[in-house]
Amino acid sequence: MSTTTDAATRTTEVFRVYIKATPEAIWEGITSQEWHGRYGYHAAARYDPTPGGKYECFASDDMKQYAPEMPDVIVDGEVVEVDPPNRLVQTYRMHFDPSQTEEGFTTVTWEIHAEGDNLCRLTVTHDVTDAPVMAGTITADGALQEGGGGWAWILSDLKTLLETGEANQL
Repeated sequence: MSTTTDAATRTTEVFRVYIKATPEAIWEGITSQEWHGRYGYHAAARYDPTPGGKYECFASDDMKQYAPEMPDVIVDGEVVEVDPPNRLVQTYRMHFDPSQTEEGFTTVTWEIHAEGDNLCRLTVTHDVTDAPVMAGTITADGALQEGGGGWAWILSDLKTLLETGEANQL
């Protein structure tokens, strides 16, 4: 879902998935380096889960094999707000190509809401205001070719991993 509040200035993309897991398990899947590298694009990430803390996502060996010029850190940012296991707000900047880096930081908000004893709604809101390259990259019809689907791909695979113990393979 895409919303524009002021067509000239504010654009957000909203992605939602329901996961049969606890809020704590989903939080761990998002913020733990061990879990983060097991789904989506299988790129490990490191969070310092405190306001002002650093976020870095690293190119996997497979990514480096496919594109040897790829930087070691493919996404970076800063943690803005932390309320475990309910909400995480961070800045987000990709480095797959120079146009993404030049756009600067966007904002990603992760919200986990328990719907029952073992079912949660995970909503990712990505503010891509003034970042058209990023906007094109994160949507299902974006520019990524290998499993390209941006957030839809990542969240679907996180759901699969948490519910079955196995992630999809690129």
